[in-house]
Amino acid sequence: MSVTIYHNPKCSKSRQTLELLEKQGITPDIIEYLKTPPTAEQLQVILAQLGLVPRDLMRKKEDIYAECELDNPSLTYVELVNFMIKHPILIERPIILANGKAAIGRPPEQVLEILST
Repeated sequence: MSVTIYHNPKCSKSRQTLELLEKQGITPDIIEYLKTPPTAEQLQVILAQLGLVPRDLMRKKEDIYAECELDNPSLTYVELVNFMIKHPILIERPIILANGKAAIGRPPEQVLEILST
C-alpha cells in the first residue's frame, strides 16, 4: 500500500500523524508541502477525495487569509486553489493519501480510517 503524507515538520499534529503511521508499520512518502506544494491538479484530486471545497481546506487563521480577503464569496474554486498553491501555508495539515482516499490528520487517529480499506 502506498501512503503519502503532506507534512509540515513544525506542526505538532503533522508530527503526531507521521508517528502514528510509523507505529502502524507504514513508511509513507513524505512531501513537505511548504517546500513542494501540490500542483493545482493534485490539489483538486485531494479536495475531491476529501469531499471538500477549497475554502474548507484552508487555514483561516493564517494572516495571509485575511490579507488576501479569501473570505470573499465571489472568489471562484479555481482562484482559491491557486491561492493555496501560491501560499501553501493556507493548506490544512497533515493530509494523508492512501487507497485512493484522503484524510486530514486532525485528530491524527482520523487517518486510520483510510488505511484499512
